[in-house]
Amino acid sequence: MAHWTRKSYTNVKVQLLGVGVTPYTLAAMDSAFMFTYAGGSFITGMLGDNFSPVTIIAIGLLGSSAVLLLMVFGASTSIASTAGLCAIYFTSIQAIHGFFQATGGPVNTVIVNNWWPKEGRGKVFGFWTCHQYVGDIIAAFASAYILGSSLDWRYAIIIPLVLNGLWSIMNFMCVPNDPSEFEDNNVNSTSGLVGSANAPDEDDKPIGFCEAFSVPNVAGYALAFGFFKLINYAMFFQLPFILAANFDPATSNIISSLYSFGMMPGGIVCGWVSDVFGARRACVCAFMMSILMPLMIFFGYFMDSMRVELLLPLLMIMGCLVGGPNNIITSAVAADLAETVSGKACGTITGIINGSGSVTAAFGQMLIPILYDYGKARGVGYRYVWFFLVLCAILGNLLMLPKIIKEISQDTDPQSTKKGYQSIGVELKNAPPRTQLDTGTQRRGIHSV
Repeated sequence: MAHWTRKSYTNVKVQLLGVGVTPYTLAAMDSAFMFTYAGGSFITGMLGDNFSPVTIIAIGLLGSSAVLLLMVFGASTSIASTAGLCAIYFTSIQAIHGFFQATGGPVNTVIVNNWWPKEGRGKVFGFWTCHQYVGDIIAAFASAYILGSSLDWRYAIIIPLVLNGLWSIMNFMCVPNDPSEFEDNNVNSTSGLVGSANAPDEDDKPIGFCEAFSVPNVAGYALAFGFFKLINYAMFFQLPFILAANFDPATSNIISSLYSFGMMPGGIVCGWVSDVFGARRACVCAFMMSILMPLMIFFGYFMDSMRVELLLPLLMIMGCLVGGPNNIITSAVAADLAETVSGKACGTITGIINGSGSVTAAFGQMLIPILYDYGKARGVGYRYVWFFLVLCAILGNLLMLPKIIKEISQDTDPQSTKKGYQSIGVELKNAPPRTQLDTGTQRRGIHSV
């Protein structure tokens, strides 16, 4: 639902232009969203480790619905046609929207990590991350139906905001934070912003932000993910807009959804393959981004003249290649890193990686209209945008290079067994016996190795 509400705005950019919103205001809205999404990720990740994750998610969903309601109001009044006020109003509410949306990734990762053991984590998180693309696809088809019908285009925003609000209430009432709440009838799972029902021991205490940032490989993955996320967000925000030059709005939304279709198997494949090869996730991510680079160069030269029969499968393939690294770094990789410290760290580490990536993506997003104008003046359209995204893929791979080298040599390097992010197979072999909760439920896998 969160991704449906987020995507619903991007699918009606052409209609927002029609009521007076300028292209630069739209670009500012995208950047404002990502800046506050980044800052919010740092905060909400820590909240997910310290308080009830389900409550934090419910607040985020309700807040997103409220912001979309304000967007519909602005587009339906003179605000949209008042130059100075329009930019301030729409940029401000989208900035607020970014903070509420930031509750989704880090906090949901905490809940999934609470429920699933680390064995085969890549595959589990790969399947779980499909939820975001299901939301994107539903948004694309719902918007296409509404824009192609006699309904007012504003219903493309109104319908998801109403459903999103209802979904937040259902989650708050029905979803347990962890298995111990589900099995223990004495736990009050709807008591508000509370932590674990059991008295925490030392290993249950959340770690601090600085301590989480100093965990080996967190900083490197955070920077690399920033460039990968910029590629994803550039396509996420711009594809419907780019395709609208050659297709009507309804058709462009349907075609752009193929990118989201491709991202679903991307996360599953990346997670499963990395599990098979001993959690060598950096190697798998770099391989997928390397395949993506020539495809983006091809799009830069031939997208405007590309036949539909070629455009459709290439969009799905590109979605798969982008989706793999983006999905796994902010889920399985973050959870693996959290396993290497004592205390609750999953939400905080996920927030650091997700937030740092969003900062990079936000700065990069501001270059998109500049590069487009530069290319348009030379008659090549979005070509320089695609070249910029290729550069981002190269930089991301270079940032992971030390980890890639370590993963390749970890079977023969005796240092590979030291404390730090390592193969799941190595961890399982050398890990001490797992302790049991008083309730008989095996506690979640955040422990000292």
